[in-house]
Formats: sequence, structure tokens, C-alpha cells
Amino acid sequence: MLTITGFADEISPDLEEQMDVMEAEGISHIEFRGVDGKNVLKLSDTELSEVKERLNARGFKISSIGSPVGKYGIRDDFSVELASIRRACEIANYLEAPYIRIFSYFIPEGEEPSSFKEEVISRMKQLIEVAAQSKVTLLLENESHVYGDIDERCLDLLDACGSPRLRMAFDPGNFVMNGVKPVSEAWPKLQSYLEYVHIKDAMAEKRIFVPAGEGDGEFIAFIRNLKETGFSGFLSIEPHLHKYLPEQDGPGRFVHAVKALKKLLEAESMAWN
Repeated sequence: MLTITGFADEISPDLEEQMDVMEAEGISHIEFRGVDGKNVLKLSDTELSEVKERLNARGFKISSIGSPVGKYGIRDDFSVELASIRRACEIANYLEAPYIRIFSYFIPEGEEPSSFKEEVISRMKQLIEVAAQSKVTLLLENESHVYGDIDERCLDLLDACGSPRLRMAFDPGNFVMNGVKPVSEAWPKLQSYLEYVHIKDAMAEKRIFVPAGEGDGEFIAFIRNLKETGFSGFLSIEPHLHKYLPEQDGPGRFVHAVKALKKLLEAESMAWN
């Protein structure tokens, strides 16, 4: 059974509106990135307590902490990142989230990513060590301009770290934006590490994000692969549809993205909760 979740802060900064829209679509999990205009890692203990109380009151659970860890220059002070991952782990445990989303560090423009491979691996291993102590699993997202922006370099990191506490948050749309075919090229390399999916599609030529199935993300084949391999994890809606649907507001764009995913799942007779 698949579970649909999503970055509810793309709906609205207001937590009640986030939950209203999610609930109307039958979704009871949130990938928690921000509320009231503040990133999750910037929330105080008092603010987190209030958030938890409001989530519990309406039966919502947190699928993952959408942290910005690793969305940071590779030459910048790593001690700041260690403090961030420790805080992220505290928050994940408090909100009973099994995962924390991370990135693999921005590479200086014009420089060869391979020259930073060992430093990125070293940082990943240190992040994993902190996560393991808190019994939380890190999800590596293939983001643009970081070391792991393409499939081969994501595999570099996952293989080198060799830890069950580092898995893949597979983002088809981001792969498209970086010239990688999600199913034809990335899937065979990364499928064994795949534990979480960000539902985002993209048009390579126009360079805009679009609803699942409407771009070059090979989503029909991707959903079929998930079915054939028995994937039973989270599918996290991350629309980024402000350029595709500029006339709609956050709730409208989010619902459009949810319905596009549901259509693909229904076509393959895949159940979700």
C-alpha cells in the first residue's frame, strides 16, 4: 500500500489551511518543511509543541522532515550543518517522523564535481552517524547544482556510504532538469536504494515543472515500475507549479498535482492511503 504525502507549505504558510486541503484530498501525512513562513529547523520548542498538538488534533502524521541540510556550499563551515542535522533529528523524533530529507552540497560554479567527491562522502558519513544515533533515516534528494544532481553521482554517495540510514528520495522532475531520464537511465542504477519518491515532473525544453505525467519524467513507466517492484513507501507531492499554473493559488496548484498523481495510480489499479 502506497501512502500519499506532500509538502503542504506549497498550499499555504498557514497550518490549518494546509491540513484543510490535504484532508479534502484524503491525505493524512505531511512532509514538514515549513509553517507560518518559517523553515522547520527554525521553529522553537514551543512552536513545535503547538504544531504537534494541532497535527494530533486532526489526525495528521509527519512522513519526513523536509530539512535544508546539504543545501549548503561544499566549502562552507560544516559545523553549522552538524548543528542543523542534530536539530533535525530532535525534531524528527519529537514529531515521530521516520525520515529527514537532505541534499549533497552545492558545487562551485564552473568547477568539476568529481574533485569534491571525497569531501561530500565524508560529510554524508558524518550526517549518517548523527542520524543513526537518533534512529532516523536520511533521504538523499537529487537536487540541481549539488554533487548528487545526476544519477551516477547519487549512486557514488549511496554506494560509498553503504548505510541503511541513507536512502534515496527519488525526484523524477529534478532528474529531467539535469538531463537525466528518470526511468531509462536513473532507475536501473538507483532502484535498490529507493525508499521515498518526490512527485514532480518537468518539461526539459521549457524547463518548467509540471504535474505528474505531463512532462518528460517517464511517469507512466515510473508508476508501473513501482508497482512491479512492490514499492510500498511514501509518494510526496512537491508541485512547484507556479510557472505552469500561474493563475492559480497554492491550494489550486496542489490539488491539481494530487489529482494528476491519483489518475496515474488509478490507471495501474494501485491502492493508496
